[in-house]
Amino acid sequence: MKKSYVHVYTGEGKGKTTAAMGLAIRAAGRGLNVKVVQFLKGRTTGEMFVMDNIANVEFLQVSKCKKFFPDMTDEEKKHMRDEVAGVLPKIESWLGLADLVILDEAMGAISVGLLSTAQVCDIIDLRSGSEIVLTGRDAPDEIIARAHIVTDMRAVKHYMDDGVKARAGIEY
Repeated sequence: MKKSYVHVYTGEGKGKTTAAMGLAIRAAGRGLNVKVVQFLKGRTTGEMFVMDNIANVEFLQVSKCKKFFPDMTDEEKKHMRDEVAGVLPKIESWLGLADLVILDEAMGAISVGLLSTAQVCDIIDLRSGSEIVLTGRDAPDEIIARAHIVTDMRAVKHYMDDGVKARAGIEY
């Protein structure tokens, strides 16, 4: 791509991953080379099933642990940290080669200490023509400052507040 930009989808509202995956499908449909990494999502997701069947998309889930990070044992957390450290060189190898690199739940990975803000800023700074999309709540100011598009998803109303659990095909 001649010029690359950085997108951030953040906020408390629903739709951050959905927006990123929609962009991935749009890019893949135009023949662009797309790479997606999902952090903190161990269960199978609907987007995984679709992306795995698109020739010009590579989709990686960093961990297969199905627990939320705060519920993990220290050993499970260490294993997840090791997995994240192991995927960073792969992400860096994509920069300049992939047209679009999506780091889904990058902000969540930062908030629990799996990634540092500096590591994500390095990815942004080294992108070499790769468009970068970052998702997750509580985007750090340093990342927002480097971004070209920042969308803050605002929660107005959500049925989960009434006890409705996440549903396959809708929330994951």
